[in-house]
Amino acid sequence: MTSPDLPAELKAALNARLEGLSRSDAAGRAAIISQTYREGGGSSTIKTETDALAYAVARMPATYAAVVASLNALSEIRPDFAPTSLLDVGAGPGTASWAAAEAFPSLQAFTLLDANEALRTLALDLTRRSDRLRRITYELGRARTYAAHAEAADLVIASYVINELNDAERDALTDVMWEKTRNTLLVVEPGTPAGYARIIALRARLIAAGAHVTAPCPHDRACPLVAPDWCHFSQRLQRSRAHKQVKGADAPFEDERFAYVALSRARAENRPSRVLAQPDVGKVEIAAKLCTPEGVVVARVPRRAKADYARARRWRWGDAVIDNPRRPGESRDP
Repeated sequence: MTSPDLPAELKAALNARLEGLSRSDAAGRAAIISQTYREGGGSSTIKTETDALAYAVARMPATYAAVVASLNALSEIRPDFAPTSLLDVGAGPGTASWAAAEAFPSLQAFTLLDANEALRTLALDLTRRSDRLRRITYELGRARTYAAHAEAADLVIASYVINELNDAERDALTDVMWEKTRNTLLVVEPGTPAGYARIIALRARLIAAGAHVTAPCPHDRACPLVAPDWCHFSQRLQRSRAHKQVKGADAPFEDERFAYVALSRARAENRPSRVLAQPDVGKVEIAAKLCTPEGVVVARVPRRAKADYARARRWRWGDAVIDNPRRPGESRDP
């Protein structure tokens, strides 16, 4: 499994760029940029080298961790998947490309697309220090326009991108990305109800177009969750000193909440159930909310079933559960 922490060469590249930069200035710019993103303004406030670097230091670690967690789930279900080409849509500073390069050593060709010139400049500078990402193509322009002209790729990734688009633009980009997907498309969004809703709409649109869900869902049917519940996951990552300074945070770690879907041209065999929340470990039993091929159930594993109980104690939020026999103690989630 690929580590959720930034690779050493990327950390070194960011630290080199941070030399001489005021941490307080960077923190101020990062706060403004983050607020703009939360309000749906995307990267419109990232206009300078300092803006791009402040954004990368503040957000790159968490975005990287979420993409890596999603790629790990994909690889766990399809260990034979070895893509050689990547199309990174809305690439920003290249976060998803770095994550994919770590997860798939088979990757040889990287095409990145984004409309922000400052982020493109930073991405190219960071990748110059990478043996894996030295030879890339980074096109500057609107994602849908350039994606339509890009070559198809084995793996297409759009991370934290479709939230910046209106419904019509999102549908158009969804169709273009799927057209350019030879094998698998991965879309990652913030783990909010709104982010989940965007993932579910894209998922439904592409299933209707012939796609199959590889992860996290164990089926291609409509999502069985009922509002106010929503499907999302969490990845913990360690904060560097620079990360804490720019974020204005004291905690040594951060928990990134995200929603994702990986869709492939071919159906994955034996798709596992998925743990939808951190299991409740009690003295008598473990209760775990699972999305299964039959729907959402609460699996109750009694302590007296020692082998099953020991296995269930290792379940974590987001894990795939390969062997999940239905027991009389299980109940369907309302």
